Amino acid sequence: MTEQIQPVRGMNDVLPEEMAIWQAIETSARELLSGYGYREIRVPVVERTELFRRAIGEHTDVVAKEMYTFVDQGGESLTLRPEGTAGVMRAILSNGMLRGQRHKLWCAGPMFRHERPQKGRYRQFHQISVEAVGFGGPDIDVELIALCARLWRRLGLQRVRLEINSLGTAESRRLYRDRLVEYLRAHRDQLDADSQRRLDGNPLRVLDSKNPQMRALIDAAPVLTEHLDAESREHFQAVCRALEALGIPFRVNPRLVRGLDYYSRTVFEWITDALGAQDAVCSGGRYDGLIAQLGGEPTPGIGFAMGLERLVALLTQSGPIAAPAAVDVYIVTSGPRAEAFGLEMVERLRDALPNRRFELNLGGGNFKTQFRRADRSGALLAVILGDDELERGVAALKPLRRETGQSESPLSALAAAIDTALAAAAAQT
Repeated sequence: MTEQIQPVRGMNDVLPEEMAIWQAIETSARELLSGYGYREIRVPVVERTELFRRAIGEHTDVVAKEMYTFVDQGGESLTLRPEGTAGVMRAILSNGMLRGQRHKLWCAGPMFRHERPQKGRYRQFHQISVEAVGFGGPDIDVELIALCARLWRRLGLQRVRLEINSLGTAESRRLYRDRLVEYLRAHRDQLDADSQRRLDGNPLRVLDSKNPQMRALIDAAPVLTEHLDAESREHFQAVCRALEALGIPFRVNPRLVRGLDYYSRTVFEWITDALGAQDAVCSGGRYDGLIAQLGGEPTPGIGFAMGLERLVALLTQSGPIAAPAAVDVYIVTSGPRAEAFGLEMVERLRDALPNRRFELNLGGGNFKTQFRRADRSGALLAVILGDDELERGVAALKPLRRETGQSESPLSALAAAIDTALAAAAAQT
């Protein structure tokens, strides 16, 4: 027997039975983003490697260790996108979308990082990325956080909480970086191997260490918020005041630094205690210098990304989400003439009732088999067409989810009869 091909490690199938909860999240997010004035954009899954090196930072774990990078047949280095923001910024620049304009955009799709797979962390994962470009004030920071809070309420998520921080400007962060490096080098023997590697390239990431043996060392390190420039401090205080006015609880976490180099000023994470080590379900912040890094005019920006797999896991813990029925009407046929006419009839019904979902029995089968299929489809109504009914110009209608009798309708009035029967069936379920 030929050996079956297995999926790539860390890249998972999403089966039809799981799609209801995915679609509930995606639909809620899409409707909410539209209501806040954000428009969808779609960008390639593959970009030039230089984009991510320049945007994310050479010394980040993402660029140094996690990207799926390859050389194509033309000798160009390409990378499967590890995150969404860089590609959207590249699209804005490539398509001349700035020119004094502001944009509120979002995109969704798969991202790729070569990490060690574990619960809530996969090599192919899905995100919704939201970006606001051209907005410099603290009000947009607050709007994005409020949008997230509203989405959690709409989805019924309970175990999420907000942490925020400010990274200041590039200059204030550079001064803080020097202080931090001085402190960490004085305690180098207490750093684990990963933190020693980060010390020279990306020392702020040492503060993100989950190693409990380094907790006391990190707690005693200099605090970034104590080294902010005056403008960044005022910006951050305005964000905090607005969140308090909106009644959105938060905690200032001075150790929250985020893992990508392009962040500045406000950063935030929505975290949970329900998913073990992978506690962040949504993360974001300002990236006021990113567009300039990519060759554009200095332009402020802010965004966030939410991980769909982690949101799915959270919602699953709250209980199953019922999947909607795949179809409304299942058409049962019996006899060669009825089977042939069924194909024509169902297309006419789809024309007449475009908002109703029909499934025609295919592949034959006796009545018992066909009604078993109809029941599994979740349909509310079966339409029965045999050669005898066809001869008389009628079809039978049988509700499948309630105990009522079977009725007949002339074929000429079948669409109206189906619509009426479905409305009645829906009202009683």
